[in-house]
Amino acid sequence: MLRQVFRIGSRRSYSYKSVRRPNLGALSGNVELEQSQKLKQPSGANASQNGNLAKQLAAKIQATGPITVAEYMREVLTNPQGGYYMNRDVFGREGDFITSPEISQIFGELVGIWLMNEWQKLGSPSPFQLVELGPGRGTLARDVLKVLSKFKSGAQFTMHMVEISPYLSQAQAQRFCYKHEVLPEGEQLSHYQLGTTATGTQVFWHRRLEDVPAGFSLVLAHEFFDALPVHKLQLIDGQWQEVLIDVDTKSTTADFRYVLSKAQTPVSQLFKPVQQEQRTCLEYSLEAERHVRLLSERLEQHGGIALIMDYGHFGDKTDTFRAFKQHALHEPLLAPGTADLTADVDFRHLKHVAEMHGDIHCCGPVQQGAFLRNMQGEVRLEQLLAHALPENQSIIRSGYEMLTDPNQMGSRFKFLAMFPGVVAAHLEKYPVAGFG
Repeated sequence: MLRQVFRIGSRRSYSYKSVRRPNLGALSGNVELEQSQKLKQPSGANASQNGNLAKQLAAKIQATGPITVAEYMREVLTNPQGGYYMNRDVFGREGDFITSPEISQIFGELVGIWLMNEWQKLGSPSPFQLVELGPGRGTLARDVLKVLSKFKSGAQFTMHMVEISPYLSQAQAQRFCYKHEVLPEGEQLSHYQLGTTATGTQVFWHRRLEDVPAGFSLVLAHEFFDALPVHKLQLIDGQWQEVLIDVDTKSTTADFRYVLSKAQTPVSQLFKPVQQEQRTCLEYSLEAERHVRLLSERLEQHGGIALIMDYGHFGDKTDTFRAFKQHALHEPLLAPGTADLTADVDFRHLKHVAEMHGDIHCCGPVQQGAFLRNMQGEVRLEQLLAHALPENQSIIRSGYEMLTDPNQMGSRFKFLAMFPGVVAAHLEKYPVAGFG
């Protein structure tokens, strides 16, 4: 086996060829990219702080050959030592990007009302679980918790945060718990942190969705799927081949470059496009597929609702893999670990995976602006404006406009809802709110 690995590494020069990076600025409808006039170069401090990660990646590639974009993305974002998400706050104006819940409380409130509305239409089962995948700072969970605490009508529920970052899990606990504790590493438990909210709700932190206990669940995934690793595939002579990442041997530093596999890789062999697929270049996420399958099994077996909220497309985008640093576009292969890596979510693929066995009923995707307007976002906006100080009114209004304006976040972000297939007829009679 080792001989085969080293043979692969030694023949890198003729097994792979360089591939030109597509023009990301040409992507239609990509507001962030269109607003970024040039790539931001990393600061010296960040570059030196994450230099070890670049060296680790370079050493791995030199030993075993080029790695997939998915492996690169996974290491850059979640490496325990130098991973982008692992040891700092990357959100907000002082970070690298701002999420919808941070822009306006209206977002989280309407999501919470949507959950309560659909939960009640399914008979208000109790107890239930509120589950969030990748909770960020915990702002969305905090706003939804307020709604659930007010309208749950006596039902009991627990909260379950799926989070791998020790730093962010602490930030989340401080956001909506009055007390919390990190459990010893030796404990053989499905959760690693435990907290209690001011209203007495217990909160558990898990590293994987698989560790969340079985039970009726209301699942939220906001800007979670866009951070899952993607494989980049190209159709050449009727076969799918994979874009890989190699060390740039012409550079004196640990710079990286894209290369194209000469033969099929395991993932390119495994990939089965949807029947109507017309693209010759696309991004495929095995992790996204796995999480949708897990959600489907959970909803089908134990009941519940899932709401996926992310920027994405319906199977029409090709190359969306990119990085952001300090709210500007950044070269993904430069100074790994100092910038956020992301790729638009292929909602057509997610929906196809969820519905392929007939046990899940999906609604959407719909654009974020349409969802918030359908949920009477303007009514809530006027309520907030009526009670706001005059100097704050423009900020409140502009925040809501940013969320709903088609030229900003309103069209780029999509909402997809998942329900157990057995309630499909019920939902036909009582249509799902927000998706009309």
